[in-house]
Amino acid sequence: MAKESVIPRQLRLDDTTILYDAALVAEPQNSFFEPGFWRAQGGLELAPAGRGSAFFFQYEEVFYVLRHYCRGGLVRFFSKDTYLWTALESTRAWREWHLLAEMRQRGLPVPRPWAARVQRHGLWYRADIIIERFSNVITLTAAAKDFMSVELWQAVGMCIRRFHDEGVYHADLNAHNILIGINGTEAGPVYVIDFDRGEFRSPDKVWQSANLDRLHRSLDKLTDNGSIKGFDAEAWQALLTGYASVLASSARH
Repeated sequence: MAKESVIPRQLRLDDTTILYDAALVAEPQNSFFEPGFWRAQGGLELAPAGRGSAFFFQYEEVFYVLRHYCRGGLVRFFSKDTYLWTALESTRAWREWHLLAEMRQRGLPVPRPWAARVQRHGLWYRADIIIERFSNVITLTAAAKDFMSVELWQAVGMCIRRFHDEGVYHADLNAHNILIGINGTEAGPVYVIDFDRGEFRSPDKVWQSANLDRLHRSLDKLTDNGSIKGFDAEAWQALLTGYASVLASSARH
């Protein structure tokens, strides 16, 4: 993926702050973050079930994902979508938007951030983010329902290694957050999505190995419950081979 310049701008409306890419939109409206607005345009689609509330919509011939930040775990029973306010720069939407923008500028295969909204309510805030939607892709989960080629597993490993070499930590690296491009009978390239709570870190084998372990557990779980059939020890070794090949290639140059 080619490196892209992202132009961050802010729009303040009372207790609401909207962060957006001025290269993509002149001035976003507050209504852009409301599913009802896009439903009225006749172009809203509910995204596959996940932890948050996510929708697909189209704007000026480009497809986007609108996601409302929702809590996971037991705390969601007490507070579904509110977070403690400390500073705008610490909000989840702000951090994810800037992380995606920086990764796009480095040429990493992630969706481009369009806009994010933070609404402060005293000590608490709610947030939303809009990102571009990749076309002609399926999740690694869907791709692994049946046999995947060794080359494709290697491509997944190579993709993950690119992020690790850039110091990108993904807080929830699982088979649902890795996308495989589909173009006719060809598979690839590989993308990574959902960087909520992600961050840049100094490259370190501890957190990098933990990232890979999390993905391995995800694939094992999907295999155990019968969701996928194309994952086994050979497939994982192919992924690790691809992961290691990036380092070997760098060393030769």
